Amino acid sequence: MPVRTHEPDEHDNAYAELLTDDARWAFGTDFTDPLAGVDTTVPDGVDPATLATYCLMLGDDALVLSQRLAQWCSNAPDLEEDIAFANIALDLLGQARLLLARAAAADPGQVPALPAGSPVPDEDRLAFFRDGPQVRNVRLAEIDDGDFAQAVVRVLLFSAWRLELFTDLVRSRDAVLAAVAAKGVKELTYHRDFAGRWFVVLARGTAESRRRLVAGLEAVWPYRDELFATHGVERAAAQAGVGVDPAGVEARVEAVLDQALGAAGLERPDVRPRSGVQGKAGRDGRHTEALSLLLAEMQSVARAHPEGRW
Repeated sequence: MPVRTHEPDEHDNAYAELLTDDARWAFGTDFTDPLAGVDTTVPDGVDPATLATYCLMLGDDALVLSQRLAQWCSNAPDLEEDIAFANIALDLLGQARLLLARAAAADPGQVPALPAGSPVPDEDRLAFFRDGPQVRNVRLAEIDDGDFAQAVVRVLLFSAWRLELFTDLVRSRDAVLAAVAAKGVKELTYHRDFAGRWFVVLARGTAESRRRLVAGLEAVWPYRDELFATHGVERAAAQAGVGVDPAGVEARVEAVLDQALGAAGLERPDVRPRSGVQGKAGRDGRHTEALSLLLAEMQSVARAHPEGRW
């Protein structure tokens, strides 16, 4: 009987790519340019630094919360929620990559400098080589999760707010921001609905699940006001037609939260807003201690081996 010969192809060896000379940076996204083929020209009349900083704000929100949610891997109550949190984290990480890349393209001067010839792409330099005071996320994204119920509350507040921002951002004069928002609306709708369902389930479940949800609501709610406090950069971006003033979406977000609270049979928490430092908060790089610990965990390997390749 004749023996059939087999011609090797690229699928024969799962590690074949590692044997080539096309070495990649070890710790981030050095695969393809995330904005390849996209017009990254800054729109007429828009200050590049304003556009870049605005993109950093939205990108940092997603990056930091993605890292926080990733900590639920293998720790959620069951496998389905474990996977759901991981998927939400990956969606946010994808948004962060595009937004940080857009920031770098708009204003390269904001990208941390590394030795000449470094393989680290711009979006990864922004993610791994900035310190806390340079990071612009809202503090809601960085605080620790006390338990699953608190994580659910945080995702509900964050996604309800970000969904309304992105719904308006699809009309941005900046083509990149408009495209990121159009994709993000679909993702954030799932994030909001997932958290909303669990919010009601926990509130209507056992006495213990309701107690934990109420405690989580009281822990997260003080950071809600910061979501709608318009920073000067956000105001300038909105006036230039590339961004959204968060104060303008507050009524719509409140309507969503009122619906969730009503379905859960809960009242709004009677807690004071979390104050900033001398009137400054996350958008100004003034953060809680939780962010420094999160960044230390997220950035430590990349900083220890900035020239790492695989």
